[in-house]
Amino acid sequence: LYGNEAGELGTIGYTELGRRVAAAAAGLRRLGVAKGDRVVAYLPNVPETVIAMMATASIGAIWSSCAPEFGVSSVVDRFAQIEPKVLVTVDGYRYGGAWHDRRDALAEIRRRLPTLEGTVLVTGPGREGSPSGDEGGMTTWERLLEDGAGAELAFEPVPFDHPLWVLYSSGTTGLPKAIVHGHGGIALELLKSVSLQLDLGPADRFFWF
Repeated sequence: LYGNEAGELGTIGYTELGRRVAAAAAGLRRLGVAKGDRVVAYLPNVPETVIAMMATASIGAIWSSCAPEFGVSSVVDRFAQIEPKVLVTVDGYRYGGAWHDRRDALAEIRRRLPTLEGTVLVTGPGREGSPSGDEGGMTTWERLLEDGAGAELAFEPVPFDHPLWVLYSSGTTGLPKAIVHGHGGIALELLKSVSLQLDLGPADRFFWF
């Protein structure tokens, strides 16, 4: 279940989630993403963010993200360190009833990340602006899923310590420092926090605010 501040609600079941993750992963592979590559996101808290992260992980690629209210330098100071191949992004976001246009910021971020080979633009309810097709190395989220439609969900085998995602320190003492979390470590951390500390089981409902 997901919603936005306009009151629009939606639901994605496990089967549909798997279908979209498989399609997104296949679409990312068509953009050249392979095991060990970095996929970065300039996205708000929307379903596409979760789907793109899962798709990236299934390939064995490495995920990192910044919220779209981050300024250009804050984003580039983080992403440039990991030399991303693909950026998944919005060109604006809605907050407090207003549309916050990020097209100029997005253009500058793309210009300052020379390793980018592709950009995927997420549009939809509460979001505005989109290219109709490929424009300057940019494609739409819908096109990405169309390119991967019908793909089977598959997972690239990786070692226990293979990087899953990269977080960053605040950057108050220089450039933000990259903090790498591995597949195995995150699996153990979630097992510890969800099963041992919170004692959650299959019949429980868990809301994380």
